[in-house]
Parts: sequence; structure tokens; C-alpha cells
Amino acid sequence: MRNRNLALGAAIIALATGLGSAVLLQRDAASPQNLPELGLMTTLPIYWPETEGLDEMLAGDAPRHWARITLEQGNVLIPVNTLVADDGSNGLQRFDQLVMAQPRPLSPAENVALDDWVRQGGRLLLFADPMLTAHSRFHIGDRRRPQDVVLLSPILARWGLALTFDDEQPLGEQTVELLGTDLPLDLPGTLTAAASAPEAQASCSVIASGAAADCRIGKGSALIVADAALLDQDMAGAAREKTLLTLANHAFSPR
Repeated sequence: MRNRNLALGAAIIALATGLGSAVLLQRDAASPQNLPELGLMTTLPIYWPETEGLDEMLAGDAPRHWARITLEQGNVLIPVNTLVADDGSNGLQRFDQLVMAQPRPLSPAENVALDDWVRQGGRLLLFADPMLTAHSRFHIGDRRRPQDVVLLSPILARWGLALTFDDEQPLGEQTVELLGTDLPLDLPGTLTAAASAPEAQASCSVIASGAAADCRIGKGSALIVADAALLDQDMAGAAREKTLLTLANHAFSPR
């Protein structure tokens, strides 16, 4: 009962503050103890569905996002809202692996925390979409709406990458080959190589015609995708599940 009350309290807090991703939760007592923890920072409705109010949230009628089900294969998925703990310490210390999917803008301290965590051996899968195309029930300006335009230039520049967007590209989904699988794209960005910060060297290879970059950063690594169409809740299917698993397996494998 205590765990249920804690989860309910966290849900109420998340709804009241209008946050797109949940507060950092402790592992539920019923979770398998031998599975690795996978952090998830996102404004997309992957962990928490889009609900209009508390009654709708508590009803529990919304279907689980297919990406959550996929990521929970072999992992305990832990939602993360901040990368810096209340005491100023790095909020990612408990994790070896992290998914960031269309995250909110990071504070300067969070950029530092993310960079430090990766350099110390963290493994990151990042979806950074400069023009999100997924449907949301919430209007522009509503804090519950997913981040429409990702704002991660500081951390990408530190790792030697630039993210650009061509506003004249055609509408509609296309695919590109990435790591032997078909990656769906819809109004994607383009990643290009630039000089990394002189005091913080990183080595990134731009792949999939600029739709992704594979980086070695200190002792850690990051697989960065310049689009989030793969994670569209309305486009579930075996092909998308396979692609997400392929990207996750690559991102989280030691290199």
C-alpha cells in the first residue's frame, strides 16, 4: 500500500506541475531485482500517457505506449525529470544507461551533469527532433504538450555536433537505413560534424545521411538521432519495435 501511495503522490505532483516527464521514482519493490535500471527523460507520452485531468489519469484506461513496453524488455524503466539532485549532485549516478527522447531544455548545470555522466562511462540514446510531427491532444503553449522543437545546442556543440533543420523539405514519412534497420523519419533534422570543445574532446561519426551520429565521449558513448518519428504512439508495429530495440542494443552495448 505504501508503494501505491508513493506512486499516486508522484502522479499527482507531475500533473499539478504540468511536467512532461515524471519525477524521479524509486524502483518499485515488486520490480525484478536482477534487471538493469534504464533512465528515461522525455516530454513524449512514453511513460505517462496524455491525460486531461486527475480522474482520467487514475482511471488507468489509456493504453501503454508501445515504446515503453519495448524498452522494458530486460530493463526496469525509471522516469527522470531532472539531471541534478536537490543536493547538487549528479542525478544520473545510479544509471549506466539513459534514453532521452525529445527532452525539455536542459539547464547549464544539467548540461554539465549529462556531459560528466557520459564521460565517466554512461551510455546514452538520444532522440532530438527539431520539428516534432507526432500528434498531441494539448495545444501549443500547454506545459503538458511534448517539446515541439528540441533545444540541445549546448551539449551537442560540446560533443562536436551541429543540428540543423531544412524547412523546405517535403512533408511525410520516409525511411533511412541505420544500423541495418529501417529508421522512419518525418521532417528530420540533419547532424553535421563540428569541432568539439577543446577541453572536452569527443569523437562523433555522422551516419544515416546525417539523421544520426554515433559518438565516443570519454569512457562513455551516445547514439543521437535527429528525429523522434520512430516513437510516434499512433504508429506502433513490429517494424518500429525492432528498430527501437536495435538502436537501444547498440547504444547500451559497451564499446
